[in-house]
Amino acid sequence: MLDFKKTISSAQKIAKSLVAFANVKGGRLLVGVHDNGNITGTNIEEESYMIESAANFFCDPPVKYELIEHHITEHGKEKDVLEVYVPESDRKPHAAKGEDNKWWIYIRVNDQSVLASKVVVDVLRKEAKGEEVLIQYSSKESALLQYLEEHKRITLAEYCKLLNISKRRAMRIVVDLIRVGVIRIHTTEKTEFYTLA
Repeated sequence: MLDFKKTISSAQKIAKSLVAFANVKGGRLLVGVHDNGNITGTNIEEESYMIESAANFFCDPPVKYELIEHHITEHGKEKDVLEVYVPESDRKPHAAKGEDNKWWIYIRVNDQSVLASKVVVDVLRKEAKGEEVLIQYSSKESALLQYLEEHKRITLAEYCKLLNISKRRAMRIVVDLIRVGVIRIHTTEKTEFYTLA
């Protein structure tokens, strides 16, 4: 995953991108590059300081990263680009401190950092702990899989309504089925739904 930033205006805001990368498969942030891919250049020393502040003070736990400097000559002018590589973390989930001073967990979806749902947070926590998944295959799991074969997708609210079960019970089932690879989670800015894997 790749993100472009012309400049970093706030360590607090960039923390959101860092945790989103760390919570999924990792990613790269290019500072000194416009959204359209044009190289604008940046002050590497200042941006490095902003990344360090973001990773250590606005991320919990702190996010590991690697800085790579690129010196590019374009049309006879030298421009500096800072590449920030964030690997997938083994200490998930990471949270970023918001402007409200609360800690929020983000994931990367396409080119956006989006707030993680409770289901995603539970999956991240259980994966990080390395907990084994033991599924008691009951009528509840069977009904979900049968519904997905016929309708292709379902939301958590639809699953609760379908079987008249609590949100907590539905979440436990969905989290376990995601972890064993039977169903897949799809997150968008507006909704989250599940399909067969």
